[in-house]
Amino acid sequence: MIQMHMTRLSRCSGYGIPLRRALQTTSSRTGTPFRRPTPPLTAVSIDGVLLRSSDALPRAHKTLSYLQSNRIPFILLTNGGGKHESQRVAELSAKLGVDMETSMFVQSHTPFADMDHYKQKTVMVVGGVEDKCRAVAEAYGFKTVVTPGDILTAYPDVWPFSKQLLPYYKTFTRPLPAPIDPASPETSLRIDAVFVYNDPRDWGLDAQIIKDVLLSSRGVLGTLSQKNGDKALPNKGYQQDGQPTLYFSNPDLLWAAKYHLPRMGQGGFREALEGIWAAITGGAAEGVQLQKVVMGKPYQPTYEFAEKRLMSHRQHLLRSHDGKLAPLKRVYMVGDNPASDIAGGNNYKSPHGTDWASILVQTGVYVEGTTPAHRPRKIVGDVWDAVAWAAEQEKWTG
Repeated sequence: MIQMHMTRLSRCSGYGIPLRRALQTTSSRTGTPFRRPTPPLTAVSIDGVLLRSSDALPRAHKTLSYLQSNRIPFILLTNGGGKHESQRVAELSAKLGVDMETSMFVQSHTPFADMDHYKQKTVMVVGGVEDKCRAVAEAYGFKTVVTPGDILTAYPDVWPFSKQLLPYYKTFTRPLPAPIDPASPETSLRIDAVFVYNDPRDWGLDAQIIKDVLLSSRGVLGTLSQKNGDKALPNKGYQQDGQPTLYFSNPDLLWAAKYHLPRMGQGGFREALEGIWAAITGGAAEGVQLQKVVMGKPYQPTYEFAEKRLMSHRQHLLRSHDGKLAPLKRVYMVGDNPASDIAGGNNYKSPHGTDWASILVQTGVYVEGTTPAHRPRKIVGDVWDAVAWAAEQEKWTG
């Protein structure tokens, strides 16, 4: 089966006719049914594969139309985010000229929707335009969501270098659910988890607030843990005092934007934060690390989440006459970024034994003629070439 990995897409619609009609034909001599080769399953990345910034790449529409018309199961797997899946799918449908649905669209922060144990607590959401990521978190079911902008608006001295931006922040920030009062920690604002949903826009403010939370006692803003720097404790006492877990949704250092050279992504912010953390704590030289959870491509949890969605979609789309399907043998992952798309496909250890075959396209981050750090199964020109090669490997003629 072929799965194409496209950065930031969603599942397409138009699968009303059971695919078994297309797969199952009848022998003219015996009247017994037999099966044609299984269609390729695809996972497709968006930026650099289907889109270049906000513009559709030349054969993206043709590729998705082919997948839909042949009822080939696919998911769109992206390290992008910042908006709710329904909004992203609507925008992509308009740009690519193909109707799509949200159920097979996996963004970098889509797995956060399953973190039910945080939904009744106070979480901080970082990144994205204005407070759009807060809206996404609330749509996922999180009840109390704070942003660094909320904190700046309530306490401008927390980051004096953004005071001139206060008129802008005041257009979308909200009152804090509790004051910052370290003298009364039981009633002061406490953060139970920090989620970086999308690329931060105000790096200085966001890094300052995250640093404050990670150095606090139990996530209470305005406090400073007495365990920090204690050599008798693991990690020299840092992040050993009930501080919240820090989650990054996207590890990409670079991504393909409209500018002709790759731009820094959320991974660039993480590297900057790690540098600040090392400068404050002594870093690796002192045996201290920034403890965090990084998701998105190429990390295992994101691929497991995507594979579950793909298998569910395949089961719905390719139901056999007895309700059973053969095990999923292969997924083709199509991407433009060797460090995320290709590394993820190459390194993923499927709990179901599925082989993920990576295909690198030359329409995004990868520069033709260079040697990628992570070698794909195949290098092709664009997404249409990738689908054609995958179909050829599966002997699928459509």
